Amino acid sequence: MANTNLGNAKTAKNDEFYTQLADINKEMQAYLDYNPEVFRDKTILLPCDDPEWSNFTKFFALNFQLFGIKRLISTSYAPDAKKAKYGIEPSLFPEEEHDPKFDPSKWQTRGKIFILDRDGNGDNRIDIDDLQWDYLNGDGDFRSKEVTQLRNEADFIITNPPFSLFREFLKWIMDGGKQFSVIGNMNAITYKEVFPLIKNNRVWLGGTGFVSDMVFAVPEGAKIKDSDRQKAARLGYIGNYTRLGNSCWYTNIEHGKRHQPLSLMTMADNIKFSRHNDIRGKEYQKYDNYDAIEVPYTDAIPSDYDGIMGVPISFLDKYCPEQFNITGITKTWFGGACKTYPEQTQISKDGKESTVTKLNDGATLVLDTPPENETYYKVDGKLYSQVYARILIQKITTS
Repeated sequence: MANTNLGNAKTAKNDEFYTQLADINKEMQAYLDYNPEVFRDKTILLPCDDPEWSNFTKFFALNFQLFGIKRLISTSYAPDAKKAKYGIEPSLFPEEEHDPKFDPSKWQTRGKIFILDRDGNGDNRIDIDDLQWDYLNGDGDFRSKEVTQLRNEADFIITNPPFSLFREFLKWIMDGGKQFSVIGNMNAITYKEVFPLIKNNRVWLGGTGFVSDMVFAVPEGAKIKDSDRQKAARLGYIGNYTRLGNSCWYTNIEHGKRHQPLSLMTMADNIKFSRHNDIRGKEYQKYDNYDAIEVPYTDAIPSDYDGIMGVPISFLDKYCPEQFNITGITKTWFGGACKTYPEQTQISKDGKESTVTKLNDGATLVLDTPPENETYYKVDGKLYSQVYARILIQKITTS
């Protein structure tokens, strides 16, 4: 699974995944299509960026005048701090050592700041050649007072933050009340620090769909699966690249995709015509511990059901706030369950039994018979299965 790479990043203290220019362009274009003036006269901060590697700085510097940007600020993390926290060795021969500003006493311990806001070389245009840099006073950690002050001065925060610090980074952005677009793991939707923001329409998914593989450059020696390296190669990226199929953009910048309502069939037509075998010819089942029905696929949401429905987290890729209300999520920390189970006997795929309490952290379905090659549960002689995390939604009815 693609999530293995994220797990390796956390285990190896390696959060260095460098976003490709094409993926940045695709996402930013969604905002520009909705509002061509979205970045005009605005200050954009790119923290956690490493401009020597990052395509975020390159993208916005190259499009500085086209987008009408007022000021571009990019900050990087100090090599020594990066080595201590993520295990990444700094270059022994940094390219900037030939720059007059290069200071051997600072380059390993200080972060750097890159600023673009004027025509520095007199060629009558403002672009990547006009970037000016200097050392920060600290190591460039986004939580520092120095970078937080830059956040306070910015209009937009755009970056690919460290995967292992996503919760903290998103809170840092929200505390500043800024518009943003950042990359994260799609499973972050279920985090108690993230889902309430989505439910209250303070955060939503970007214009790039879940089905789009995102390719990332990685440092030499980073642990990545061969299959993901090969997938990146088939997409045209040869060498130190990986693909993450479950990464997505989180944002509060408007784009048109999120206002496109889903085209849906009635419940009767879904049961009769659905392309999914577990929907076609069967009734929609109600959860045993939530007052909602199970809808395992977004395209199987019935258009004529007015009650609460449990849908996969991938639904958010198609979510239109004018069409549905988000009422909850099937996680214990959120609450909302109408039933609590005592200890359960879990029977794994290989028949192994163990005592667990897992049914209380998700939506459950009653089973008539034990399923084949699937984990299930026994409670007081009854059989249950548990579905993956479900978002609870309800259709908005219009009078």
